[in-house]
Amino acid sequence: MEVVLLERVEKLGQMGDVVKVKDGFARNYLLAKKKALRATKANLTYFESQRTQLEASNLDQKKEALEVAAKLEGQIFALLRQAGDRGQLYGSVSTRDIATAISEGGFSIERGQVPLDKPIKMIGLYPMSVILHPEVRTTITINVARTEEEAERQERGEDVLAEKTDEEVEAEAQAQTEAEAKAKAEEIFEEGAGPKADDEDADEEAPGNSGETPAEVAAEAKSEATAE
Repeated sequence: MEVVLLERVEKLGQMGDVVKVKDGFARNYLLAKKKALRATKANLTYFESQRTQLEASNLDQKKEALEVAAKLEGQIFALLRQAGDRGQLYGSVSTRDIATAISEGGFSIERGQVPLDKPIKMIGLYPMSVILHPEVRTTITINVARTEEEAERQERGEDVLAEKTDEEVEAEAQAQTEAEAKAKAEEIFEEGAGPKADDEDADEEAPGNSGETPAEVAAEAKSEATAE
């Protein structure tokens, strides 16, 4: 099907160009979105009569888009999603999700304005373009994270995926506990095997500390008395 473009269409042509496209693309996109008209004689005549007005309207829309682009450029929008220990999402982030996040941030954006080459399936920071006008694009960043705290850390440039898993943290803590217990046991052993203090020596030399039983001590004392 041949159509006449009412605005610039990327990779297709400029306003006023007559191009040939597939019927489905023409009906479902170009004609449905009012980006083109069938290139009939009547429509071509109509376009020429409206060209000046269409061009003026396009300039106004472009000006508004540039103003929005100046505010939107460089913005970061967080998307919280469930994910595994290694950052794999349980699902994926779509253009609809991104458009919703941007709109909730105060900018009116439709999913068709956010081109996405492939679905996002991992947490992280993803720079991407937003089409505000056929001639105006801006760049934003989508911050996909599991929690708000994690999103803030990613925004600061931290690599949250480099962290240890819960199992690794638990194993490390157990190993540390065992090492501390072993060190303490060795310390106690060394204290018991070391040189005795002076007062300990005195205790061993004092009467009653020879290791003899009370009966043996009494018998020895009696024997000494009889000998005298």
